[in-house]
Amino acid sequence: MPSPVAVITDSTAYLPQEEVSRLGVVVVPLQVVVGGRSFDDMAWTDGAGREETLRERGPMTTSRPAPRRFTDVYREVAARGASGIVSVHLSAELSGTVEAARAGAEESPVPVDVVDSRSIAMGLGFPVLAAASAAAQGATRAEVADVARRRAESVRSFFYVDTLEYLRRGGRIGAAESLLGSALMIKPILHISDGMIVPLEKVRTASRAISRLEDLAVGAAGPGPVEIAVQHLGARSRAETLAARLRGRLSALTEVIVVEVGSVIGAHVGPGMLGITVSSREPLTPW
Repeated sequence: MPSPVAVITDSTAYLPQEEVSRLGVVVVPLQVVVGGRSFDDMAWTDGAGREETLRERGPMTTSRPAPRRFTDVYREVAARGASGIVSVHLSAELSGTVEAARAGAEESPVPVDVVDSRSIAMGLGFPVLAAASAAAQGATRAEVADVARRRAESVRSFFYVDTLEYLRRGGRIGAAESLLGSALMIKPILHISDGMIVPLEKVRTASRAISRLEDLAVGAAGPGPVEIAVQHLGARSRAETLAARLRGRLSALTEVIVVEVGSVIGAHVGPGMLGITVSSREPLTPW
């Protein structure tokens, strides 16, 4: 029997498929446009030349879902028995997806709370999973939305990119910052702050950047129970190694997952991206 409260998110959460199925989360895809053709995020695979196009810096853009797509999804879950909806999405500072969800909610047959996670990837994914777990335990729509917001406030995300050029082209970081990094051959470490991608530190080599990424995650985790996601694009071996090192350093780590991001994030970070999201496992609900 479905939960009375449905949880909706978008594809940039990059949730493990088994969790999507187990908790009944509904995922609305963003789109990536390549050579005039539009693909749903995660539908355009390496077999279609994703990483080759990125490495060649070919023309690639991304777009939010249309409000009508959200309306259709809201109507579908209502028809299946949902009496309320919590729709949790990537930062409004990075995309118009939250705006589209709110516009789509105006024609929903049941009430919708749209939550701006102020993050992306598993910085969005962990709040979605917490919200879906609360919904499965019988929480009200207001309670589910509150769980999503509070979990979003607790996550910390850090990531490394081989070059700032992709972020510059997508307008997610300033041209001056990008040029400085390129000129000095800097390997940047970035984080999400106030919903935006912001440079945090600069180091000289990729190996030092990855080591620093690990230290930042350990510092953010603290002594309490946490779950961690290691995210990558075309760098699974490095991601698996980093995950293993974190398991060895964090005694209170309850779970670590390795996730490859899709084309929408890939278009803005480029191949070789490595990121870590740390989420507190402290209970957020009375259930």
